[in-house]
Formats: sequence, C-alpha cells, structure tokens
Amino acid sequence: MEHTPPPFFKRGPAPVLRLTFFALLSLALIVLDARFRYADGLRNALALVTQPLQMVALAPAAAAGRIATFFTSQSQLADENAALRAKLLDATLSAQRLEADAAEGARLKRLMGAAERVKGVSAAPAEIVYNARDPFARRVFVDKGTREGVVAGSPVMDERGVVGQVTRVHTLLSEVTLLTDKNQAIPVQVARNGLRAVAFGGGASGQLELRYLAANAEIVNGDRLVTSGIDGIYPQGLAVGTVSRVERDATNTFARVFCEPAAGIERGRTVLLLTPSTSVAAAPIPDEWSAEKPREKASGKGKRPRAKEARGP
Repeated sequence: MEHTPPPFFKRGPAPVLRLTFFALLSLALIVLDARFRYADGLRNALALVTQPLQMVALAPAAAAGRIATFFTSQSQLADENAALRAKLLDATLSAQRLEADAAEGARLKRLMGAAERVKGVSAAPAEIVYNARDPFARRVFVDKGTREGVVAGSPVMDERGVVGQVTRVHTLLSEVTLLTDKNQAIPVQVARNGLRAVAFGGGASGQLELRYLAANAEIVNGDRLVTSGIDGIYPQGLAVGTVSRVERDATNTFARVFCEPAAGIERGRTVLLLTPSTSVAAAPIPDEWSAEKPREKASGKGKRPRAKEARGP
C-alpha cells in the first residue's frame, strides 16, 4: 500500500513562484485599470458596500468634533456678544454726549443772540457751579468773580429772560439770587398795556407774585411781563414771566397775581452776566443832606448873619 502525506503537510507552488504570479497579476490589473478603466465598477461596488462600515467607524470622531465645535462656538459667541454689548454701551454714551453737546451748543447760540439784542450793556457768559447749601434760599454760584470784573447788583439772564441778580461777589465765584427767591423783587410792566408793578419771588413755589396791584387792574392770564427799567439795574424790555393766575376778591383792596418765570430758573448751566457799558452818574446830594450842616448845628459854632445884612438895604 502506497503511503501519502496528509493534506496538512502538502506544499503547493513555491513561495517565490506565488509571489511572482501575484505581482504580475497586480501589475496587469494596474495597467488595465489605468488604460481601460476596467476596475471602476468593482471599485464603486466595493465603496458602496464598505460605506456603512466607514460611517460607523468615523461616527465617534465626528461626534467628538461636533461637540468640541459646539462648545467652542458657544464660547466664541458669548465673547462676541459681550464685546458687542460693550461697544453698544460706548456708542450709546457717545451719542448721549453728542446730543448733550449739541443741545448745549444750540443753547449757547441762543444765549449769544439774546446778548446781542440787549443794547447798552456788555454780556459775559458764566457757568453755574453749584446751588447754595441753604434749602430755603434760591441762590446759585457761577464761575466768574471780581477777577473777571463782576460787580454786585449785575443782572443775570439766559436766552429766555431774566434769571436773577448778582448779590455777592468773590474772587473766583459770584452768588446769584434767583428771581424766585422770597427776598427778591423786580420792577416789571405788562407788555400789552404798559401797566407797571413789582414782582416778588414765591420761594418754594417757584413762581412770581405781583403784589400791591389794585383789584381792578387791567391784567389777565397770559399777559407777558417785561422789565420796566425804572430801577436802573435791569435793562428795559427783558422777559420776566407770564401771568398764570389772577385772583380778585371784592373784600380785598389788592389782587393776587401769580406768574411763571420766563427764564430757565431751575434749568441750564450757562447764564449771561450783564454789565452796563457806560457808567451812570450819581445823583447830586441836596444841601440839606450834607454832613457838614448837622455837625455845625450840633457844635453850635455856626455863624449868625450880621444885623445889617438881616435888615437889608
């Protein structure tokens, strides 16, 4: 009986032969694929079969990339949102400053126009620094003093009308008493008919009151009040206020007339200090008011007229 080795130990072609065969086969397939595209169909079929496997293999990496991109985008969006909010805040503040500057510029232009309309006086702009510390007084302080030539008694106005009067002057500051102060008074007249009166400050009410005006005086609501100029302090024709309420009572001799100030008493920061361009000559003192005669009378050394001068010729 012929003895044959088991199949496990059977050896086929030599390894070198097999390597040469498969190398030549691969080279032939490469040449055929490059020249005639015979392997495109096979390649497409293999790609279609292996596509699900590729998607499953790439899914963890794609999910990790999406998660990282999501958090990165969220952080980037938050930073951009914060930066845009800061820019918006800066732009809003700049817009508000520009609006305030434009309003102040327009107000200064109107103020200069009001100064040009006042004849016979020189006007100097001043800025309100702060209010008086007394809560019951209506006074403010401006940044002009004796160094700039401000004198006590100078009228103060804005582009709408009279604000008040300089009552105290320091080197660098001046105290201005507003028209609404209870101790302030200003002579006025009704622009419609020329009726003269005196307007007093109403204090905390922020209004003006015409006192000692006859009950039958020709004045009605809406009448405009201007300075009369008879006090020698306020120039004539400056706006003071508008009549808001007239109370007449048959039992009272005088009427009660309340007015709203024309000027921005509690508004604005820039005012005009008015100074007369020409000095007003002082009135001559009468002889009977001179200081010499009272001294002569008190000392008893006054000379008596001679007898012949008393008898006359």
